[in-house]
Amino acid sequence: MKLKKTYSYALWSAIYLTLLSVAISIISYFVISKHLGIVTILISSLILFIISFFIIQYRAEHFIYRRLKKLYQEVSILNVNDLKRESATTDIEKLSKSMQKFVEGKRLEIESLTERDSFRRDFLGNVAHELKTPLFTVQGYILTLIEGAINDKQIRMKYLERANKGVERLVAVIKDLDMIAKLENEGTKLNIEVFNILELIQNVFDLFEMKAKKRNITLVFDKTHEFPVFVRGDIEKIEQVLINLIVNSIKYGKPNGKTIVSVDDYSEKKFIVKVVDNGEGIKKEHISRLFERFYRVDQSRSREQGGSGLGLSIVKHIVEAHDENILLKSVYGEGSEFSFTLEKAR
Repeated sequence: MKLKKTYSYALWSAIYLTLLSVAISIISYFVISKHLGIVTILISSLILFIISFFIIQYRAEHFIYRRLKKLYQEVSILNVNDLKRESATTDIEKLSKSMQKFVEGKRLEIESLTERDSFRRDFLGNVAHELKTPLFTVQGYILTLIEGAINDKQIRMKYLERANKGVERLVAVIKDLDMIAKLENEGTKLNIEVFNILELIQNVFDLFEMKAKKRNITLVFDKTHEFPVFVRGDIEKIEQVLINLIVNSIKYGKPNGKTIVSVDDYSEKKFIVKVVDNGEGIKKEHISRLFERFYRVDQSRSREQGGSGLGLSIVKHIVEAHDENILLKSVYGEGSEFSFTLEKAR
């Protein structure tokens, strides 16, 4: 019958100690027979104690090390090269903490891989959906024209215009996908310079003035600035941030409303740029996920408004590449405030 591992360990330890005791007893007998004295007995006992201690310690460490090594070899997620002999010890509490730390690290690693895999699947599904909708729309209009509608001038122009809108949406999705891929894979290469943030905001206002007028939305500063406000950053990328935030405020703001942009002191070394609208606002359950790629608060309404669903994700990447913060405040039914910090020019 096979002995338990602990019994085998105890058996061999007992054999070693017995042999040692016999050897010391024999030596002590001959020494005592020649030199008779209590000192010799005490010395012999001390030698026995010291040698026994090291034997037990060595045997315990060796026993634990071999068992742990086998455990590492049997568990596929554990690497036997990570196990050091000196870490095998009779201090079970220390060993337990070491194992807990290792297992926790592996658990977090597995969770991270699982999360990435889930994110990858969601991302691919979203990309396929975003591309599929405008593609099928364009295909439908073109097939209708091919089947004879092209001969009707009025229908022909209407369908061509709708097909063109579908193509424009496809182009927007692909451009934003290309941009966010570059931001994530290659890193954001910044061309830092000093520029007037007020002038840049006014340029964006001018660029989307007609788009805002179609919805009777006014683009304004919160106050009149007597002097320029100089900041440090990549002017082209900060312009992209402002474009995305202001276009969103136009899309989702209430007709006859306002988009108010302000630049204020945030700290001794930073300004904060705020883009505030009086639109419908965002419910609390959506706020934490709003900067995720393709995340939409209202799927049907968002697609009616167009866009790639990547705008806020791009904003977040650009702002964080500047080592700055992107902030969001929103009250459902009242409006939203998107803001980001920028370094003051020295």
